[in-house]
Amino acid sequence: MAGRIRAEDVQAVKERSSITDVVREHVSLRPAGIGSMKGLCPFHDEKTPSFTVRETVGAYHCFGCGEGGDVISFVQKLDHLTFAESVERLAGKLGMELRYDEGGGPRDGVGLGKRSRLIEAHRAAAEFYHSRLLETPEARIGRDFLRERGFASPEAKLFGIGYAPRSGEELARYLRGKGFTDDELTIGGLCGRGSRGLYDRFRGRLIWPIRDITGDTIGFGARHLWDNDRIGAKYLNTTETPIYKKSTVLYGLDLAKKSIRDERQVVVVEGYTDVMAAHLAGVQGAVATCGTSFGEDHIKVIRRIVRDEADLAPAKVIFTFDGDKAGQGAAMKAYAQDDKWASQSFVAVAKDGMDPCDLRLREGDAAVRDLVEDAVPMFEFAVRTTLARFDLQTAEGRVRGMGAVAPIINSIRDSSLRPEYVRTVAGWVGVEVEQMRDAVTRAGRIQARADSQGDSRANPETPEPTAGEAASGVPAPDLRDPIVKAERQLLQSMLQHPSMFSSEDLDAVEPEGFAAPAHRAVFAAVREVGPLDQGVTLSAWHARIDEATPLAVAPLVAELSVAPLPVVHDQSTGAPPPHYTRSLLVRVREVAIGRRISDAMSQMRRLAADPSSDQSALRELSLTLQGLERERVSLRTELQ
Repeated sequence: MAGRIRAEDVQAVKERSSITDVVREHVSLRPAGIGSMKGLCPFHDEKTPSFTVRETVGAYHCFGCGEGGDVISFVQKLDHLTFAESVERLAGKLGMELRYDEGGGPRDGVGLGKRSRLIEAHRAAAEFYHSRLLETPEARIGRDFLRERGFASPEAKLFGIGYAPRSGEELARYLRGKGFTDDELTIGGLCGRGSRGLYDRFRGRLIWPIRDITGDTIGFGARHLWDNDRIGAKYLNTTETPIYKKSTVLYGLDLAKKSIRDERQVVVVEGYTDVMAAHLAGVQGAVATCGTSFGEDHIKVIRRIVRDEADLAPAKVIFTFDGDKAGQGAAMKAYAQDDKWASQSFVAVAKDGMDPCDLRLREGDAAVRDLVEDAVPMFEFAVRTTLARFDLQTAEGRVRGMGAVAPIINSIRDSSLRPEYVRTVAGWVGVEVEQMRDAVTRAGRIQARADSQGDSRANPETPEPTAGEAASGVPAPDLRDPIVKAERQLLQSMLQHPSMFSSEDLDAVEPEGFAAPAHRAVFAAVREVGPLDQGVTLSAWHARIDEATPLAVAPLVAELSVAPLPVVHDQSTGAPPPHYTRSLLVRVREVAIGRRISDAMSQMRRLAADPSSDQSALRELSLTLQGLERERVSLRTELQ
């Protein structure tokens, strides 16, 4: 039974914990008078710092939102812990043993709170993975992967890279031996629970530990290495857990925070190896998102470090994106967030669309530094990317291009800069300055009218939904298609009976395997949230699904959650037969493999028809086809 922490121990924790040091793990502070430090409040958005810390009295207070207290309440508020867990966490950092009244003990029996236990489990897992990468013959494929990208043992050690054994049970056995419970391993996302017990979440993959700003490992990213990996996804990340929220996590931030704070510059790259390459090339402020787009929560994290304040020169945020269509789309999403901070945003795109890792490998460290140095303003990139959709050689193309970029110019925060941008963009489009100015004025009127009517679609270039689309712009699933119909029934089963599906089941299906875009979006939300864990109610699980679901398909989720399944349910459990749900799962996976086979065969025919084609590419495609056919046969045998 948990007891109350003795009052004298609570007081000792408060006295021995430096509130300045604890706050500095999350907020950049600067002197603000004798005995005071000041920074941007971590509890609300602000442009001018009003969050004050006084070390001598051990207290903090925000004069903007009114939040205040001592070091314990700061940890409690920021990390969403109970009072006792906050005291236990601070005591753990101090190496201090706590005493409890009434013969009780700490919440989890070891003197640390739930979060600390999960952190410790992740630390042990990171050590396990790293040792397997360095020591086991099986991990040679991972070492070769790193070596081919210019990373050796020192780099693997610096970033804590590891390898997950293929057996699927070694991590669970190792962590159990360390005293961690099955619940801790599943709640933390390290293991899944199947019909045969616990299994390792990651198997046969190269592992990157994902750390929070203080350096604690809170999750992992895993890249596939083996051709016969049953889970087709190139990368897998830890699912959402009590300590891992991907919308707030930036990979590499623990190593980059000092450079970001000192240089007031952050470089946002796309992947783990890009972060590594950038840091090794001398770009110390490089970070990456973890399986999600750069969003508002990431901005809040960075703003607190760079002191994104109105009375300082703007900080610099540089995004590196591939030069392909997906990279351009990611840049435009980032541009949509640009008005949420005072920083200046830039875009860096390497020649030939190389990412920082490839660029460093081919052209050296200096090329990566030059890439960052030569970044162009986000505004210019947004305008040029938009104009690329139009044929500016024709009058119609110029008029449409002018109309498309006018809202971008109108969205510039500093209206005093708009006349100069009008002149510049008029030259890019090839129209008179007056024409461009009139287009921007019209865009401003349309936006003002939309704002007054609560309509967010102010861009006149945005097309109306076609008759085959829902009002949201997402095509309605065509249930006349038997494949789409099977997808629907699989999603119904998952939403109504989630306990029938394990993490392994969800990982085995890619959202891209769904034919209907609406179904794809719903499954992506289910996969993001993960299976129904023990101790989680169905309503709580559905609440997380609702949060992860795009608004455009929210009505569909509600419908699928209650629509009856065309099968007789078990009278005792109310669930459909396991064979039925398994057949749906296999059917969707089989169709996805069929599409990949069809694509590969089409490519083979094109190569075969071209006398100058690379014969090694044909052989590689043939091997790929053989592997896909074996995978399809294996799927079919699952139902026999």
